[in-house]
Amino acid sequence: MVMIVQDHPYFCNMPEDMQYYRPEVFPAGFIEKSMIFALPDRLKKFRRNLWHVRRNPGEDAVYMPLFRVDCILKSEPRPAGLQGPLDIYPFYTRTTKTRSRELDYYVLFIFREKLSFMRCQELIGKG
Repeated sequence: MVMIVQDHPYFCNMPEDMQYYRPEVFPAGFIEKSMIFALPDRLKKFRRNLWHVRRNPGEDAVYMPLFRVDCILKSEPRPAGLQGPLDIYPFYTRTTKTRSRELDYYVLFIFREKLSFMRCQELIGKG
């Protein structure tokens, strides 16, 4: 199945071996803006493809990019003042709820061309 992300016809889920760093206390607003994701070194060429996205309401699986993920490579020094590294799962297996509805937030790699998509999928281990 191909999902469309604002004119980007290819997507790929984050790898299970990705980790993240977090502050001791999350600030108000998007907690993801205060997190730094530790990307496996094999995916270093795709760090600018990693986005926080929101699923649009409705039956279609269409996602809207919110903002680019702040990330480092696992081989880089640990960010000062943050806790971790912590495993992404089960942190990203839940949805965010507001008073009126559930909001689905995800982290996806977004690509403009199929070749990059296929190469990243292969490195993640799903190709």
